Amino acid sequence: MNIKILDSWLREFLETNASVKDIARELSLRAVSVDKVEKTANDYVYHVEVTTNRVDLMSHIGIAKEAAAALSEQGISTKFIPPKYNDVKNIGVSFPIEIINDPKLVNRIMAQVLEVKIGYSPEKIRRRLEESGIRSLNSVVDVTNYVMREVGHPSHVFDFDLLSTRKMDIRQSRPGETLTTLDGKKYRLTGGDIVAVDDNGEIIDLLGVMGTANSVVQENTKRIIFFLDNNNPKFIRRSSMSLGIRTEAAIINEKGIDPELMKDAFKRGIKLFEEIAEGKVISDSIDIYPNKSKKGHVTVSEDKISSVIGIDINSEKSADILRKLGFEVKIKNGKLDTKVPTLRPDVTTEEDIIEEVARIFGYHKLPSIIPSFLTNKTGTFADRFYFEKKSKNFFKYLGFTEIYNYSLVSEDLFDGPVDRAIKLKNPLSEDMMYLRNSLVPSLLTSVDENKGHDEIKIFEMSGVYEKRQGDLPKEILMLAGVVKRHDVSFFEVKGIIEALTLDLGIKKINFNKRSKSPGSDIYIDGKFLGYIEVLDGETINFELNFEEILNYANNKKTYKKLAKYPPIFEDITFVLDTSVLTEDVINEILNKSFLIKNVTLKDRFSNSRTFHITYQAEDRSLSSKDVFEIHKKIVDSIGEKFAAKVK
Repeated sequence: MNIKILDSWLREFLETNASVKDIARELSLRAVSVDKVEKTANDYVYHVEVTTNRVDLMSHIGIAKEAAAALSEQGISTKFIPPKYNDVKNIGVSFPIEIINDPKLVNRIMAQVLEVKIGYSPEKIRRRLEESGIRSLNSVVDVTNYVMREVGHPSHVFDFDLLSTRKMDIRQSRPGETLTTLDGKKYRLTGGDIVAVDDNGEIIDLLGVMGTANSVVQENTKRIIFFLDNNNPKFIRRSSMSLGIRTEAAIINEKGIDPELMKDAFKRGIKLFEEIAEGKVISDSIDIYPNKSKKGHVTVSEDKISSVIGIDINSEKSADILRKLGFEVKIKNGKLDTKVPTLRPDVTTEEDIIEEVARIFGYHKLPSIIPSFLTNKTGTFADRFYFEKKSKNFFKYLGFTEIYNYSLVSEDLFDGPVDRAIKLKNPLSEDMMYLRNSLVPSLLTSVDENKGHDEIKIFEMSGVYEKRQGDLPKEILMLAGVVKRHDVSFFEVKGIIEALTLDLGIKKINFNKRSKSPGSDIYIDGKFLGYIEVLDGETINFELNFEEILNYANNKKTYKKLAKYPPIFEDITFVLDTSVLTEDVINEILNKSFLIKNVTLKDRFSNSRTFHITYQAEDRSLSSKDVFEIHKKIVDSIGEKFAAKVK
């Protein structure tokens, strides 16, 4: 939230010799962010950014109170001047309209009828409104905006003679009801808005958001109802967002403004009507207040304040800071017994009280000390984040590009029957209706959207979701990728997966031929790890369960002495049926002798496969005879088991 604060207006509630620069600096250090200070012809304007939990600061009085606390802590002589408004007079004439309120919708209503004279506001009022970002309209409407800027509570005026009703019923709108707002726009309501209706059931106000055209103040208005309402913020937020009406009053009301502010706003408004619109009270005021604000209560010890902030701050100092902010504080046995003002519903815990003390004391005054370790135990070096990053770097160095896709997908991109999908109750669109259960469809969509590239290598590491009966969805971290190139092969992708697992300390994974589609299913210790899928001659994708990988990933390194004796290398080519798995042949060769240290597939052509075999002994140099005996065992075993012939 943003508000423009005028320096001259601010100083009506702030007695100080601080400069404009001092005020802007100390507010930024201890309270709100002053983005800039603008010099106008007659004034200075502070451009202030207010956090959404501090709606009490959306006014000159609210900022003045914060500035008084911030400046005095810096040693600048400053005093907050509370506003003094005269009580509203009653003349013994009952309020002419019966107001039927729903306490679930409206916390408080104050209203009074006045005779007024429409005209231009005094130059001072017009200038202040214009420089604070509000257009001056006339002497009646300007009062409502001036009160909002000064006190912080929105207000409204009805043309009393246009209402022509004896009853105002405040209720929720019904689906299909229509209204025309004071700016001439027509709206059809979906239901659940806070509205006021007259005797005929016609909507005469959209409370907390905007007035309606059928009761708006006009140039010939003679009598008005000055009306203040404090509403349930949830309803205001919903109406404002669904209808797209983002007035400043709606923005303030949806944050939950304190109903106690209403009394000062009401008094100030009546006084201004009398001063600038020749206002004359012609009815008694009403005050319907079913949901009274209650002060919060928080107790915090001096020790905890000092412990959390990091320096010793005694109770008297903390109490003094809190009192300047409007808190009631009693010190009992080293503890601060604090009553929280109704303006501050955001303060509910000990930590909230400590934050108030710390920010006014000044975060910039706290020493910069590196926290000491709470334990002598060393942290885990290779945790899941380490292996996640290591895996991403692995793909990066292989020329892959990491991408991020939405976790929400359409029905077309959901992998499998839709009845297994987790569907959102309120999706933004049909394309973002289901939580995905596979990363691959999104990756393939990305490939399809980049057809102009001859080569694409992309990967994604993200969660997929499984439906669980009677429980929240199960989120599983997956790793998937796609390689697109005119000469891409299954073995290239298989080699990437093997290299990845080896880099993560996993030495043994198994590949089994897929039955449903070309490719391979991947297993580790008999558990399904993922798959490689060959889509066509130039596109291959893979997907791995990274949660399962993390169960086996490690950084353990085993020292192996350098061999004293040289190895002997041999290539053997077998003619094998296409149904025979290369992995099975390699395993069979390795099982023939402990002197066989390594076996790899060197080449393949048609039905022929050439295996590169490394022989080596740790205690002697091998002879040709040693190798020949093992060679014969290999040939006999492969020939018998796989019906293979040596080429």
